[in-house]
Order: sequence, then structure tokens, then C-alpha cells
Amino acid sequence: MQDLIDLNADLGEGFSRWTLTDDEALLSVVTSANVACGFHAGDPSVMRRVCDLAAARGVRIGAQVSYRDLAGFGRRAMDVPADELAAEVAYQIGALRVFAEAAGAEVAYVKPHGALYNRTVHDAEQAGAVVAGVRLAGGSLPMLGLPGSRLLAAAADAGLTPVPEAFADRAYTPRGTLVPRSEPDAVVCDEDAVVRRSVAFAVERAVDTVDGTRVTVAARSLCLHGDTPGAARLAVRVRHALEEAGVKVGAFA
Repeated sequence: MQDLIDLNADLGEGFSRWTLTDDEALLSVVTSANVACGFHAGDPSVMRRVCDLAAARGVRIGAQVSYRDLAGFGRRAMDVPADELAAEVAYQIGALRVFAEAAGAEVAYVKPHGALYNRTVHDAEQAGAVVAGVRLAGGSLPMLGLPGSRLLAAAADAGLTPVPEAFADRAYTPRGTLVPRSEPDAVVCDEDAVVRRSVAFAVERAVDTVDGTRVTVAARSLCLHGDTPGAARLAVRVRHALEEAGVKVGAFA
């Protein structure tokens, strides 16, 4: 059994008067907050508010960096030159750092979002650019990513701490990668199934794939998408189930 697992959620995914995630409710459950940094969602006011809330609750703040794609919520494939992408990643981290430090906290890790996350699973150049952006922003922040991804390999090579994560509400292929959102049943909507999968990730370090096979997923953090309908209620169920199974829930070391 795994001694400790982190619960992370994508937060601050609103813009101006438009809101998407129930940040306050989720921050009472999760241990790490992936805060949108303005490129796929979020704006200065949203970022400041989420950092204040996270700091007050002792939740670790992470920069969720993205391609510059506010209209497409960062989920559209884009080709960005490596130098430009590194600069944009550093820019996003720097913007969030201002609000985290103003709240008496810090940016503690980095996690790519959406299309950038999926691209860096296989694309060594884009993965390297994300890592270069983290280094450019200063420090050596841990990197969340898919186990076995080019991103985590590049992070380790650069001296950053790679943090493998699993997705409770996303379908997996037999290769241990996520089923693309463009395909049917890419998102697991059955709440009971999400809860069962969460416990399996933490206790068995495995998940059933779309073809019925079972693959190993050794994760230190478990992601709960904040934009899932009923996300806050589901997060409570997942945390309760983990604790009932004897799993300690806490931020990754």
C-alpha cells in the first residue's frame, strides 16, 4: 500500500465575471491546487483570490501553465517554437508567484495543462521547452506529469523533481496514456467508478484500461478535474474513500 498520496485539482479556471470551478469548496478537500495562470483561463483577480484561499487553508500552490489559447481553454493542438514556449512558461510562473507570495505562500510546483500536457508526453522538444521555462523562472520546482512521459524524463535530467500523477476521471489506453478527449468515453462520468479507480491508483497502483486490461500507474499525486460537474462533491467522496482504505492524503514531499 502507498503511504501517502497527494490530491490535486485544476482551479482558478474562470475569467472576469465567468466562473467554472468551485474553488473554495475544492480547496477544503485537495492538498495541491493547480492554478490557471492566464493563458488558458484565469486572470489577475482570479489568480489572487485562489492564492489567498489556498494559502489560508494550507493548500500547496502550483502553476498550471498552458499554450496561449484562452479561446480554446488550452485544449487545442498548437505548434510553438521552443524558445517562445520556454519564455511563456516562465512568464506564467512569474505571474502566479506574485500572488502566491502576496498571500504568504509560494509557487511550489508546475503542471502543464491540456494540449501542452498531452504533447509533452511524447514530444521531447516541447517537454524540454517546458522544463527550460521552469529553470528560466528561477529555482527548481517539481514537475507533475504522466508516468513515463518525456516531460518527467526531461525534468529529472534538468535536476527537477518529477512527480508522476494519475487521473481519477480519465480513461486510459493499454499503454498507460490518456484516451484523447476527442474520442468517446475519454472522461469517466460515473462517480462510483471514479471513487473505485482513485482507491485502485493509491492502493494497487493500477487501473483498468478501455480494452479491459490492467496497467500499472505508479503515481504520487491524483488529479481531480475542477471543471467536472459536481467536482467538489466527488472530491469529498474520493478523499473519504482513500482514508477509509488506509491511505494518507497529503501534499507530495
